[in-house]
Amino acid sequence: MNLLYLHDSPSTSPFVSFPFTIGHEAVGQIDEVGSNVDRLSKGQRVVINPVLSCESRDMEPCPACMRGDQSLCINKNKGSIQPGLLIGACHNTGGSWGQYLVAHKSQIKSLPDEVDDLNGVLVEPFSCALHAVLRNPPAPNDNVLIIGGGLIGLSVLVALRALDIKCSITMLVKYSFQGEAAKSYGADHIVYLDKSYVGETARVLNAEVLRPVIGDEVIQGGADIVYECVGKDKSIKDSLRFTNSGGKVVLLGLASVMEKIDWTAVWLNELTIKGCFAYSYNEFEGENIDTMDIAIELMKRGKVDLSPLITHRFSLADYKLAFQTISRKQKKDVLKVIFDHDKTVGGSA
Repeated sequence: MNLLYLHDSPSTSPFVSFPFTIGHEAVGQIDEVGSNVDRLSKGQRVVINPVLSCESRDMEPCPACMRGDQSLCINKNKGSIQPGLLIGACHNTGGSWGQYLVAHKSQIKSLPDEVDDLNGVLVEPFSCALHAVLRNPPAPNDNVLIIGGGLIGLSVLVALRALDIKCSITMLVKYSFQGEAAKSYGADHIVYLDKSYVGETARVLNAEVLRPVIGDEVIQGGADIVYECVGKDKSIKDSLRFTNSGGKVVLLGLASVMEKIDWTAVWLNELTIKGCFAYSYNEFEGENIDTMDIAIELMKRGKVDLSPLITHRFSLADYKLAFQTISRKQKKDVLKVIFDHDKTVGGSA
């Protein structure tokens, strides 16, 4: 939706190829198998890792891919296919907003019977949150602030709880239905983005609100680590000022061009700002494992169930209604909208 509303930065345009079919979060069945593929079969239920790194481009691995950081691949505009960060941004592959897409055999993840389709379609976004947490884990007993109560913010919460990280988690959310979801997934504190949210967030984090001569309130103290999951000017500003001295801000919200961001807190409090894109390999139970495989394993074990977050399902023919629903989140209590290619025309469920 960021792309359709032109909220994305033009700086990513060298890494797409037009025209392309949108969609990279997908669960489905294999319809056709290439001649050089031997471990996959027609009808198999799978999800895809959509990152188009060296292997999917028939290239020798770059330094990032060699160390397991496929999301940082430097060849996303080279190789045997046209430019594209992901399936869904590449002319050659198609995307999940169509009935069919093409993926390299290295991108296919078999889905066990224990993981239903509703969780399967969320393996990809959950892996984004899981990657951020595994690369930037809180220390025991840290105060954690998650800004944003959408799918990614809630997935960060779920990841922290599924990994049994002992920390206090505060969620800063916009809508009551987001707060209810956060409560059900184990948030310790929920703060709503209303007129009193600054003081309430500071109170929960045992921080002090200071008044400058002009401008927004200044926070002394705050969270040890903040996961920013919105990517807007306001959420970026809050992530910086609600982080404790020496703390870390992890950016998951696809922030792009920002204006009038006050960066004083970064140098004054010696903050660490860490970007996060997609997923790669991460350490899990003593092994270095593909993040999506970790996500599937946590779902298989019953430690993660994101299916309640899918609030609306539409046929692709109902795309206009789907977009209208997304644009009116508060009125429709929208968390996640998906296209169901087996669904007939006629609304949401």
